[in-house]
Amino acid sequence: MSKLLEVRNITKNYHDAPDSRNILQDLSLTVNRGDFLCILGPSGCGKTTLIRCIAGFEGYEGEILVDGKRVEKPGIDRMMVFQDFNQLFPWKTVKKNIQYPLKVNGMTEKAQLEKIAQEHLDLVGLGDKGDLYPHQLSGGMKQRVAIAKGLALNPKIILMDEPFASLDAMTRSKLQMELLRIWEKENATVIFITHNIQEALTLGSRVLLMSKQGEIKIDIENTIPKPVTPASEGYGDMWTLFHDALWAESETGEAK
Repeated sequence: MSKLLEVRNITKNYHDAPDSRNILQDLSLTVNRGDFLCILGPSGCGKTTLIRCIAGFEGYEGEILVDGKRVEKPGIDRMMVFQDFNQLFPWKTVKKNIQYPLKVNGMTEKAQLEKIAQEHLDLVGLGDKGDLYPHQLSGGMKQRVAIAKGLALNPKIILMDEPFASLDAMTRSKLQMELLRIWEKENATVIFITHNIQEALTLGSRVLLMSKQGEIKIDIENTIPKPVTPASEGYGDMWTLFHDALWAESETGEAK
């Protein structure tokens, strides 16, 4: 697989207090095309800050390169899905929400807008919901629309900040399977933040753990055959590795 993303020695400090510490400390990371990278770590370790820097929402010291081009601002080559369900314009239909960023980026032909929106609604299993408004959707459906909205731009990298954390267990499990299906079908590159070890092992082709100091503590390939369940060969050993590492990093000694 070819290299898509390079994070080179980045440091981030918000300088919001006289003694403010570095959130990220000289962190380097490479992501290849087609990777599904899950990032674990204790609260406050810089997981969200890292992908916000990759998304172009934050300034930083060091270098972040996508296909060799330095990240200096947000761009359609990087799409972000947040935990918050309210990522959609409430006054626009589902289909119009998906079409909006396409229009902003210069697409004007109605037939093409309609085709792309419908294709991506079909992709996330909401092909018959295009004329509904966000308030008519469940939380899980809203997240699917947010994913479809981003995918319609054909991004190089999908950035996901705990997108399923607020969902009930069954909906979360269903969306995990949907996301894996989309990742495989689209040959997408995904960076996915989670606090949940099982979710990381279920989704990730690679799992990374960050320390409280904003450094990478573990970064390994996930070789457990998919679909992953707690009964899968190798699951117990991987879960224990990350559980023990999180336990050591956690101030409270709690890990999921």
